[in-house]
Formats: sequence, C-alpha cells, structure tokens
Amino acid sequence: MRILTLPLSILALALSACAVGPDYVAPTLTDSATGTFAASAEPALYDDRPAHDDWWRLYRDPILDRLIQDALGANTDVRVAVARLERARAMLRDAGADLYPGTGLDATANRQRQAAVQTLPGLDRENTLLDAGFGVAYEVDLFGRVRRSLESARGDFEAAQADRDAVRVAIVADTTRAYLNAASAARRLAVARRIVELLDRSLRVTGGRERAGLATPLDTARMAALREQRRSSIPAIAAERQAALFRLAVLTGRAPRDLPAAAATADTPPAIEVPIPVGDGKAMLARRPDVRAAERRLAAATARIGVATADLYPRISLGASIGSTGFGFGDLFGAGPLRWLAGPSISWSFPNQERIRARIAAARADSDGALATFDGSVLQALAETETALSNYARALDQRAALDAAREQADRAARIVRAQQREGRSDSLALLDAERTFADAQAQLADAEGRIANAQVDLFRALGGGWASPG
Repeated sequence: MRILTLPLSILALALSACAVGPDYVAPTLTDSATGTFAASAEPALYDDRPAHDDWWRLYRDPILDRLIQDALGANTDVRVAVARLERARAMLRDAGADLYPGTGLDATANRQRQAAVQTLPGLDRENTLLDAGFGVAYEVDLFGRVRRSLESARGDFEAAQADRDAVRVAIVADTTRAYLNAASAARRLAVARRIVELLDRSLRVTGGRERAGLATPLDTARMAALREQRRSSIPAIAAERQAALFRLAVLTGRAPRDLPAAAATADTPPAIEVPIPVGDGKAMLARRPDVRAAERRLAAATARIGVATADLYPRISLGASIGSTGFGFGDLFGAGPLRWLAGPSISWSFPNQERIRARIAAARADSDGALATFDGSVLQALAETETALSNYARALDQRAALDAAREQADRAARIVRAQQREGRSDSLALLDAERTFADAQAQLADAEGRIANAQVDLFRALGGGWASPG
C-alpha cells in the first residue's frame, strides 16, 4: 500500500493541472480607443500628462480638500459600497476554502433507559451512550471545478473593488460639484444684488428727471419694473445656493445644519489656472471604474463556463474518518469500540447530461452578455470623455464671448447715463442699456457656473484618476 502512495499522489497532482472550460483572455482594444482624444488638441486647455489621482487639488482650495476627505470617510453610499466589497471578499475566502481538505468533528452524549425485555442479564437498564468522530474529506480537483470557482469569485471580488471606486469617484465629483455650485450661486447672488443697486440708482435719476419735467411717469414705471424684475431673481438664486449647501452636508455625512461655516460662507468658486492633464484613451480606460468592473465581470463569467463544464466529468473526493461509540468514557477510548474508514468516492451524472449542457450554454450566454457590456462600457467611456472635453472647451469660449459682451454693455450703459445727464438721451435708451448690461452680467455669472460643472464632468469622465487601494 505504501508503494502505491507516491505514484497515486503524483498522478492526482498531474490531473489536477487540467481545468476544463476556456481560459480567460482580456479583450483587445483598438488603436482608436487607446490613442489620444480627438477633442483634446488644444494645448492651452489640456496636456497629455496622466490625470491626477487627487484631481480636486488642482483647485488649490483647502476647504474643498477637507470636504472631500470628510465625504470619503463618512458618506453613506461609500459605506454601503465598502460593505459590499467586504461581502465579496468573504465570498472569495469561501471559494478558496475548497482548495483545502474539509474537516469535521462531531460528538453526542445520550442518557437512555431500555425496556427490561431488551436488556441482557447482568447489564444496567440505564446507561450513558457516548459517540465521537472526526472526519476529513478532500475533492481532487481533476477538471478544475474548484479552481474555476475561485477564478469566478476573484473576478466578482475585483469587480466589487471597481464598484466601490466608482462610488468614490461619484462622491468626490458630486461633493466638488455641490461646493462649486454653492460658491457660484453666492457669486451670482452678489451680481444680482449689484444689478439691483445699479437699477435703484438709475430709478432715482429717472424719478428726479420726472420731477424736473424731463421724463414721464411711464419712464419711471418702466425702470421700476426692470428693477423689480431683477430683484425677483434673488430669492431663486438664494434657494439654489441653500440646496447646494444642504446637498454638500449630506455628501459629507452631516445633517444640513452641521455643515462647516467655512464651506457655507464660500462666495468665490475656485478656478483651475493650468492646462488639465487628460492622458490618452488607454490610461483613461484603465482608470475608469465602470470599465474595470465590466472587464472583471467578464472574467468571472468566463470562469463560470469552466465551473459548469466540469460537471460533465466525474467528481472524485478522498475521505477518511475515525470514531468511537461506548458506554462511558472508559469504553469510548478503548480499542474495542474504535471504528475507522478511508477511501475515495465518485459522483457522476451520466449518461443523461442534458441539464449540465443547458447550464453550460447558459454560462456561455452570460459570458457573451458580459463581453457586450464591456464593449458598451468602453464606447460609453470614450463618448463621455470626448463630450466632456468638447463641452469644457466650448464653455470657456462662451465665457470669453460673454465677458466681452459684458464689457461692451457696461461701456454702452455708461455712455447712455452720461448722455442722459447732458439731456442728449431719452429714458427709453437708458432703460434698454441698463437691461442689456444686467442681462450680460447675469449671463456671465451663469457661464462661470457652467464652466465649473463642465470641469467636474470632465474629471468624472476621465475616471477621476482614482487609484484603488485594494
């Protein structure tokens, strides 16, 4: 028996190196998917350096840095994602346990009384029956069922890692967006109030001209209507700012009233003064958590084909057990009641394997679906990035045009005010100039907010530059 032990062990080890089902090979990406971005050919705005891991530090705002740190540590969505990751980690450990022998220990103790007719002469009718046993079993993974199961669990775990990173990217982006929106709304609020102050001054001038007989009550009413129209926008902007602050509090794991005062009083949105590093398509796809998650789920689905295919072949296990049964501890550990067994066991669904083949077909269909999902995630990532790059550039163009328009509207309004003081312009011309200047200021303030949102969209499309810590 000892002579056969080593050859049989070598044979089992050799057979265990065979795993049925397809070996996973990562999908190949085209050159157009991994090259430079079409919309990034503007060196004044972008450069080809890799995106920053902590991209929000490009704003150089310590308040925002602290808010991001709070969000990553206390946000409820992040906590849920971390819990799901820990569950996937536990399932990976569970799958890995099948690589090792399973052991079990059982013991029972029963106090019993037998009927008199069932008791042999000289023996007690009442006694304590003890039973104890220890067993070990090991599945010889001849066809790779266990290893493919482990591969599948590892793919699911790594997909859960990517999902957690995706939540972190989203939370960082949403926190930055809420902070920028609150600060932008504060600036727009200040602009709206300055416009009302300017219109108040124009209204006083028009009222004075009316009293002097140089303007009509209609001129005064028109200017007053414009002033009230602009003043009506203030409550809406203030409500928008409060909503952004409340959102910021929730994102950082706080009740709305507990938001830090520094964040609540920020009134100037930070700006990025340097070209934004965007890298290329290859780096972006490697960073994007949704693409990484889709690729890992494809790997897991491919491994599950092997798990299903392994059921076409026999499943062999090696087992052994030892135990004893006796009346009392003296009998339990004596040589007489001792029992043991050792040997292999085999199970095989044969010849009717139609159910197994149906499961294999289902696993292949799942793999095909996972591949289509991966391809779709790549295309979506590329489209989102190109769109974000283009939108950011066009938002900057729009701001430049609106800034020029505001300067011209301001110049025109000052000219009309001077002409009116000299009596060379009527109130209708002043009203039109003031309305144009107010519109230009408000539109420029709105454009600043759109630029901030376009920046966040761009960083999020680039994958946030998130480096998974495991």
